[in-house]
Parts: sequence; C-alpha cells; structure tokens
Amino acid sequence: MSHYPAEYYEFFISFNEGDYYTCHDLLEELWMTDKGNYFLKGLLQMSVAIYHYEYGNVVGARLMMKVAYEYLDSYRPKHWGLDVEKLHAFIYQCLTIIPQHIDRIPFEKVGTLPRLPQYYLFLEEDN
Repeated sequence: MSHYPAEYYEFFISFNEGDYYTCHDLLEELWMTDKGNYFLKGLLQMSVAIYHYEYGNVVGARLMMKVAYEYLDSYRPKHWGLDVEKLHAFIYQCLTIIPQHIDRIPFEKVGTLPRLPQYYLFLEEDN
C-alpha cells in the first residue's frame, strides 16, 4: 500500500464533495514544500478552474484549465495512484464546454453557463 501525504487524501474527499476552495488550500500547502511538482500544481489549477467557473470568472477558469491540462500531460497514464489519463480527458472535456466568448458573468447568472461534467477522483493501488 502506498502512503501519500494526508493533504493528498483530504484533497480527494474535498474534490468529490465539490469543495474546490478547500482543494486549493490543501494542494497549495503540499505544493509549497515541493514547487517542482507539476502534478500537484496541475491538480491545484484544475480545482481553481472549477471554483472560478462556479463563480462566473469564465476567463480565469479557461486559463487555469489549459494550464492544468499542460501540467498533467507528462504524468499520464498514472501517477500517485491516480488515473491521469481519465483526468486529462475530463479536463479536455471541460475545455470544450467552457465558453470561449465570455470572460465573466455576474454570480446571479452563473446558472446560465453550460454545466461542467461531474467528475469523481479515486485512488487506485499501485501494483
């Protein structure tokens, strides 16, 4: 059984509960101790992108999602017990859904944006 930092496990729980703000805090704490870790940075950017999107910052979401896609690319197919191949496909799907022609909309209108797919993260054991 692999052992990862506690924040990594907590990140999975927060992400699956849709608490993307907490995801950011957990991963930032980890990333600060290992700034060359673009895997963590990619997960962080993806979480922040979804958070921005939910609050109407469409341009921020678009930019962060693109960066996450690039950061995670070199960690495919699997890294730290995570199926990065599937996650990469999810990020690509989000990039096709996030409107290209909108920069931001007021929070009251967030419901008018196309919805991003629901995605659940889970750890697979490294064999």
